[in-house]
Amino acid sequence: MSEPILALRGVERVYKTEAGDLPVLRGVDLDVYPGEVVGLIGPSGSGKSSLLHSAGLLEHPDAGLVALEGRDCSRLSERARTRIRLGTVGFVYQFHHLLPEFTALENVAMPLTIAGKRRKDAEARALELLESLGLGARVHHQPAQMSGGEQQRVAIARALANRPKLLLADEPTGNLDPATSAAVFQALYEVARQQGVAALIATHNMELARYMDRVMALKNGHLEAQRF
Repeated sequence: MSEPILALRGVERVYKTEAGDLPVLRGVDLDVYPGEVVGLIGPSGSGKSSLLHSAGLLEHPDAGLVALEGRDCSRLSERARTRIRLGTVGFVYQFHHLLPEFTALENVAMPLTIAGKRRKDAEARALELLESLGLGARVHHQPAQMSGGEQQRVAIARALANRPKLLLADEPTGNLDPATSAAVFQALYEVARQQGVAALIATHNMELARYMDRVMALKNGHLEAQRF
């Protein structure tokens, strides 16, 4: 078996509240491998977003190890963490956060141009991703001219633009109707497979969770394998 893209070991996260310390992650262990789509379920407030933010180097865990491609990132400087995050991790959220004045092609190409890619190359990569997600006819449309499902697929393409090794998605279909949600998830699943991306997807949608390679439930700060 290949090495995991993401490895978490003993990750802990505690929030300070007026009522005292609130532990949400109590020693989480998890490996996610290339091309694998792993679901993350749990009730609201269980710590799913905290786990994703720790895995994506957006937050520092209070204890434990976060390794990306075998490198322990837990104690790196913010500059080093940012550099690794920009080159290794893609994020998809419940709301697409597309720039309304730009077309789908421009939204997806933007991370590449920011990273220093030539515009021609950035647009070629953006077109490749949009077509793989069934949006070839929408490349020159602005977000307001697209459906909610189409907008979210553009957001997925943008997250994959820089060829990340790890895709983290926080309720990526939570704002969509059931049929659209299923179509968007299928598109995400297939493109993750094609690109060889390791994906960790937090969701409340148990029907979609059944189609993932593995599902982990976050309960009382610990991960448990979920079987259907």
